[in-house]
Amino acid sequence: MLELANCVRCGSVFARDYRDICPNCHREEERSFQMVHQYLRKRENRQATIQQITEVTTVPESLIIKFVREKRLQPSQFPMLSYSCRSCSNQITEGEMCTDCKDNMRKELDVTLELDRKRETAKANEQRVYYNGNR
Repeated sequence: MLELANCVRCGSVFARDYRDICPNCHREEERSFQMVHQYLRKRENRQATIQQITEVTTVPESLIIKFVREKRLQPSQFPMLSYSCRSCSNQITEGEMCTDCKDNMRKELDVTLELDRKRETAKANEQRVYYNGNR
């Protein structure tokens, strides 16, 4: 069953299916995608960066990054399509974070989980009541 939602781009109410944007905004995104894709299809433009594509097509950088993240524009075909890691600003071509930041986050999580486990063990040991049969 479809539910009513507000479009995240324009705020209008629409019957949401699997998108967070209304049909009008979706059509606009598709037009923007076609404009970017047509620009990149030309051999001389295949090395263009996201900033250069934005300047020529007027499609917002965030939307071009969305196309790359959705794998609609493949960095293997257009090698300069990279964007900033959310953590350190290194250039990446997929996901939200670079490999180094992901590894650091995993290490921090492992340390936190180990500390939590030690705290729980200490707390359990602290709460033990020992019964001495002699009164």
